[in-house]
Amino acid sequence: MTELEKFYDVLARLESGELRVAQPSDGGWQVNTWVKEVILSGFRLGALTDMSQGQFSFFDKNTVPPRKFSASDGVRIVPGGSSVRRGAYLAPSVIVMPPAYVNIGAYVDEGSMVDSHVTIGSCAQIGKRVHVSAATQIGGVLEPVGALPTIVEDDCFVGGNCGIYEGTILKKGCVVASGVIITGSTPIFDATTGGFIRPVDGRMVVPEGAVVVSGSRSFEKGAAAGVQLYCPVIVKYRDAKTSASVALGDYLR
Repeated sequence: MTELEKFYDVLARLESGELRVAQPSDGGWQVNTWVKEVILSGFRLGALTDMSQGQFSFFDKNTVPPRKFSASDGVRIVPGGSSVRRGAYLAPSVIVMPPAYVNIGAYVDEGSMVDSHVTIGSCAQIGKRVHVSAATQIGGVLEPVGALPTIVEDDCFVGGNCGIYEGTILKKGCVVASGVIITGSTPIFDATTGGFIRPVDGRMVVPEGAVVVSGSRSFEKGAAAGVQLYCPVIVKYRDAKTSASVALGDYLR
């Protein structure tokens, strides 16, 4: 098998869900580094080509065109300008509202919604029954190849205009309020304990069921004393009332 044939084989396996860039392993997540390496080879092997359609001009590597779907895939891609790149997996019952973009290597599991103006970055892993609300960015990570992509586990709700970026893991059932930004280097204050949750090895793990809102913290010493810094805050952990307020009705599916 040539290098290009291997690339197309990996794309097909990613699109079928048989293969993933990262997968759950012993309570954590394991990155399949070799899959990222193959994806990167496809960009190197490709040639810039004209992919324009009608009045819209597009120019990209010929090895990574938009992915095509059929009704048998069971994915609702609502008309209005969304694009899913080859090598991305969307499970049956996923809904994509326009316009949205899902990049190569991403995995979006069953029952999830990708709302309007959402970007699902390269290799991001989205679990089951996740709602990614309008204008939210889920960061992508192709390089370095060993880096953990952004991960949103099952039953999470991410509000509008959020940014969930490299090195972040939202554990199962997290609720993130509108406008929250979380990165792999963002300390989070847990108001239920009075302490900070800090990144470990460049990874910020938001605990299961955490309800996160935007907040701030103060410098306490030096010339910057009193200056406010942005800080996400866990105000509580998910309960029945929270779950009811963020439920994605089955009628949407």
